[in-house]
Amino acid sequence: MKAETKYFGEVEVAEDQFIHFHNGLPGFEHLRVFTLLPVDEQGLYFTLQSMEEAEVALIVTNPYLFYSDYEFDIDEKSTGDLSLEQPEDVAVYSVVTVKEPFARSTINLQGPVVVNTTSSKGKQIILNKTHYETKHPLFNEKGGGVHARP
Repeated sequence: MKAETKYFGEVEVAEDQFIHFHNGLPGFEHLRVFTLLPVDEQGLYFTLQSMEEAEVALIVTNPYLFYSDYEFDIDEKSTGDLSLEQPEDVAVYSVVTVKEPFARSTINLQGPVVVNTTSSKGKQIILNKTHYETKHPLFNEKGGGVHARP
């Protein structure tokens, strides 16, 4: 299907690329269908693009590329109806707040977006009682990932 997007204009998106958020995302509870569109050729950044409102698109990335020691527990209480059965069914993304210059951008480690890659269901989990915050530095002073894997 053809979809209008915030950053890429009109693009073709197959329905099997849709991610369904039963309760939407915090702040966008009325939006339930999104897709991931690559932003860069390296596959580091994506837009989590709403399929219902073209102007709603969040920049996301795999947090483990920047914080290799990032960890949190996934349980049925926090993930609800995602029906996660195996670790390989799980993809985790974090929302990036893009700043100028880009080296000042931050990453939200307190609210990971968890996706069941088998069922295409997703949920943003808000981690309580954690040391993670919504605005961790994405890069160190030298421009590299803060704790990026080698």
